Amino acid sequence: MMEVAGTWTEVFENSEVRDSSCGGGDLLSTSSLTLAPLVPPDPRPIRRSQPILITSNRPKGSDPFSSVPSIPNPFPELCSPSGSSALISSLPQQSTDKHLVRVYGEDVHCKSLWVPRRATARDVCHLLVQTAHCTDQENWALLEHHPSLALERCLEDHEVVLDVQGTWSPKNNTRFVFCKNYAKYEFFRNPTRFFPESMISDSADIGKEMTSSELIQNLLWSGTCPEIQGFLHVKESSRKAWKKVYFFLRRSGLYSSTKGSSKEPRHLQLVADLEDLNVYSVVNGRKLYGAPADFTFCIKPCRSPIRVQDLKILCADSEQTRTCWTSAFRLFKYGKQLQSNYQLSQSAPRILERSNLQDRLSKSEDTLVAMDFSGKAGGRVIQNRTEAQSAEREEGQAWRRREALRCSLPNVSSAARPSYVHSSQPWFHGGTSRKDAERLIEKQGLVDGMFLVRDSQQHEQCFVLTLCFQLRSKHYLVIPCEKGGRKYFTLDDGATLFLDLLQLVDFHQINKGILPVCLKRPCVCVSL
Repeated sequence: MMEVAGTWTEVFENSEVRDSSCGGGDLLSTSSLTLAPLVPPDPRPIRRSQPILITSNRPKGSDPFSSVPSIPNPFPELCSPSGSSALISSLPQQSTDKHLVRVYGEDVHCKSLWVPRRATARDVCHLLVQTAHCTDQENWALLEHHPSLALERCLEDHEVVLDVQGTWSPKNNTRFVFCKNYAKYEFFRNPTRFFPESMISDSADIGKEMTSSELIQNLLWSGTCPEIQGFLHVKESSRKAWKKVYFFLRRSGLYSSTKGSSKEPRHLQLVADLEDLNVYSVVNGRKLYGAPADFTFCIKPCRSPIRVQDLKILCADSEQTRTCWTSAFRLFKYGKQLQSNYQLSQSAPRILERSNLQDRLSKSEDTLVAMDFSGKAGGRVIQNRTEAQSAEREEGQAWRRREALRCSLPNVSSAARPSYVHSSQPWFHGGTSRKDAERLIEKQGLVDGMFLVRDSQQHEQCFVLTLCFQLRSKHYLVIPCEKGGRKYFTLDDGATLFLDLLQLVDFHQINKGILPVCLKRPCVCVSL
């Protein structure tokens, strides 16, 4: 061994040499090289630290972090390894019964909802009404929209949303749209308009002496159904050509006649079974599919993803004919279920409105009270809640009349009048084009009295009132005019003048004027 003495000491092992041949013992046992230290050595002995054995009380095989309290991780997405207690404790635990559904509004915005597994379209609509703070509770619907194929249909209230979503193809940009649909149950209110007598024929189980109106009532209420018959244009799958074929719709399915309008069994061919069938409206069928008219719809199997080769595209000659066929498909497929949905939709808004009124009155009854000052004996406290709601509505209309009278005074300038107060109304749609307005009204139901107001694209400072009547959209120009130095709006070339569009709409909600029907239902778009 060679040792360097001093402050620097190194020991080289295996340097010991033993020679057994030397009789004098160890010739060389160690060799030392001594260097003079630069610093004199410390005479005190050097104390070196020794390892300390720490005994473990934790049993073998247990989790080393079991006794450490879990600390929430403020940034779980950055780094924590999988299985870490900090990551697991920081993430919210989602229930397995909740599923994510994304719903779009009338614009490009959408809202994601956690819904139960068996949530129906009615349940999702009620949830969206509450979260979007909609003013009314009824006539809302979920629309299944396929942008790539220009197809859409309104989900029935009892359909399970996740079951419908499960049939979508991941390649298509399919979505749910939350919108109004006033015509969802309109055939229960006006069946003769939706089912013209020329398209209804007697079936084998219906008496020949019954009128068409009685057949419609049996179709809607008693469960027995007549046949729906008529010509439709059908697109041939192998070619782009369209062929006019006579069809029969029965409860057993949709049939086509191979020989004119003959309904003999040997001339009938089954086209589709109603149990495995969904009906879609086609948007812009002329451009995409070369349809002979704009009233296009299609049928497809409901349990398979939508493919172009599976679509049976049909085209009617008028909107009334298309509405009759699509409504009959729904009634024949669901029958009594649609009647139950309609009755439930009629009762649910009244229950919700009554509960909202009770909540509103219970919150304000400590500070405000409804009073009636019409009597001679002084004020009277209104106890009846229905009467209180009616008084609130009447007072709002009275304020509107007082405001209109104030604005019509000679000393009020035109700048002080609320000329643009209509821009905040739900029925005003700004610079919407004529085609988009017709499309919006068509999507929300084509019900008599549905309307919207928009800016005119051809006449400066004018507006257009778009009104639905008899399944068609009609457009009326609202012209500004001046009289006595004041600005007014008119629909009838100055015969009736209005200070603003609000006054015009309020008047025509009570009086038809030159319109074919009163304004009833505003066409509303909701942003989620």
